[in-house]
Amino acid sequence: MATMGIRPDSQGKVRDIYDCGDSLLMVASDRISAYDFILPDEIPFKGEILTRISAFWFNKFADIVPNHIISMDPADYPEEFAQYSDYLLGRSMLVKKATTIPVESIVRGYLTGSGKKTYDENGTVCGIKLPEGLVEASKLPEPIFTPSTKAEIGDHDENISFERCVEIVGEDTANKLRDATLAIYNAASAYAATRGIIIADTKFEFGFIDGEFSIIDECLTPDSSRFWPAEGYEAGKVQPSFDKQYVRDWLRANWDMTGEPPYLPAEVVAGASERYQEAYEIITGEKFVPMKESNVSA
Repeated sequence: MATMGIRPDSQGKVRDIYDCGDSLLMVASDRISAYDFILPDEIPFKGEILTRISAFWFNKFADIVPNHIISMDPADYPEEFAQYSDYLLGRSMLVKKATTIPVESIVRGYLTGSGKKTYDENGTVCGIKLPEGLVEASKLPEPIFTPSTKAEIGDHDENISFERCVEIVGEDTANKLRDATLAIYNAASAYAATRGIIIADTKFEFGFIDGEFSIIDECLTPDSSRFWPAEGYEAGKVQPSFDKQYVRDWLRANWDMTGEPPYLPAEVVAGASERYQEAYEIITGEKFVPMKESNVSA
């Protein structure tokens, strides 16, 4: 697996984090996770695509909420990372340190996934009562804010009510989370519609940077969102998607969810990479060319 010779100070399912004193270097690997497992395969270009899609959205919605980006140019990184600039190009960003708010801000615009499961059981999603008669992929009357607690790697996030969110972070911060989450989602959904994409749901992370409420981590990527093609959309069936649902579906059909996850077939790895690249191109309106190749050709 491609990596660097410097041990990260912390490591998530996909990202490696390096403490640079007054800033952090976030590096998105090509690792992929599903069902709270990190799979043994890497998906080519995935880390770069996630980083560049996040940067696109961060820039697009900077007027709604500030973000943590300082630079994505390895020339601006601390000297010890210079020898790894080829690896870091495109897949990394130097960011401001933030005091992370310990709640994941999830917004759902359509009924699917775990929301569909609880709706079928009791007519609610995360405690929010919804109209009767909704089916798989139904558009909700309005987007709903459904926060969750953030779990350690290997554990499951826990959906919580807005009232519980208030108990955890305070009323003022909970209101900021809800309002920013819905504002970004609504603006992103309107833009995505012009690109032929439905954003079914997504999740954000926020924090305070020098006391200022800011969005951090990633933003509207295929790892944090469900992207559906608008063409052919029809409520009542599972939608094709540009996210890692493709990999989840293969695992569900070929693994009993016990023990370590299996290696993916070559065609599934290639298919996942193609879907990530397609998502990048549709969202940004630009053909995906790896930064390293672009840099060489320049």
